[in-house]
Amino acid sequence: MTDKGNQDLTLKLSSPGLGFASIKPTLPRLAPDDPLWRTAEAANQYVLAAKSPATRRAYAADWRHFGAWCLEHGLLSLPAEPATVALYLAALGATHKPATITRRLTAITAVHGEADFPSPANLSHRLVADTLHGIRRTLGTSQKAKEPLSVTQLVKVLDHLEGGLLAARDRALLLIGFSGGLRRSELAALSIEKLEWHKTGITIQLDRSKTDQEGEGREVEIPIGIHPETCPVRALQNWLERANLKDGRVFRRVDRHGNVGAALDKDSIGVIVQRSVKRAGLAAKHYGGHSLRAGFATQAYLKGATELEIMQQTGHRSLSMVRRYIREGKKLRQTAAGKLGL
Repeated sequence: MTDKGNQDLTLKLSSPGLGFASIKPTLPRLAPDDPLWRTAEAANQYVLAAKSPATRRAYAADWRHFGAWCLEHGLLSLPAEPATVALYLAALGATHKPATITRRLTAITAVHGEADFPSPANLSHRLVADTLHGIRRTLGTSQKAKEPLSVTQLVKVLDHLEGGLLAARDRALLLIGFSGGLRRSELAALSIEKLEWHKTGITIQLDRSKTDQEGEGREVEIPIGIHPETCPVRALQNWLERANLKDGRVFRRVDRHGNVGAALDKDSIGVIVQRSVKRAGLAAKHYGGHSLRAGFATQAYLKGATELEIMQQTGHRSLSMVRRYIREGKKLRQTAAGKLGL
């Protein structure tokens, strides 16, 4: 391809409206009368389904950022050179977290792969690897995680809920999210048809989650609580009955007039958690949707649950990730050393 052609391609790929799926065509489009037309159409859908919509959106945003930076500095983004990527990393190092920088590398690699170019962002390139390693050593790799909610804090939050039907929804959401160790996306996607009620509680069937891209699904057990006021099963039943919900999404919007609307999206979960903890006198900026899941792992560990038992409930496949969640539980367990009387 000529330099002019490369520049035109760079301009096209860097356009703000570009979706990740548009970077490279899938299989060739065949005429409807071609014997392989239906097979090719099915294959194209499978190719697009290989990555989740959220992943494709994230890659597209990261790629647009890289493309815009390349245009600003007169460099080609596709195909890019390892030296270009190293310069880009150095530019990001002053303003971005190491985790974000690593994700940008992944996006650059993905786009080059879809365009059938070798990746300039691969860590096999010494210049790229050394630049990234230097950024990590200089800036560190730790991320400021949201604080886990403890049971004591959760009870306090529940005591400060206001708003009739809105309070019923928030109570159910907080208790189900906490007791189930659920992700924000899993809470938002809960369906009434996937709830199995039985004498010991509820079995929730999750069709797909962040670590279950193949759609195998898993079951989450929510047992009946000891105390009626903090029982997740009773709270969920109360919300569904008061909202008169028989099917569809479990958690819906509620306006100031008490009208039930469309389903919540995952970003709404964090807003609800922050609003609820603020009413209880906690610093909202330290908490979010993830505080429910992290709180479950921490409290379960404090109560003697094993790492495997926690993973079975949360659906984690990485032991290292679970150990990050139970960090606070470990700290609290270690305070036993202060009771020795030394």
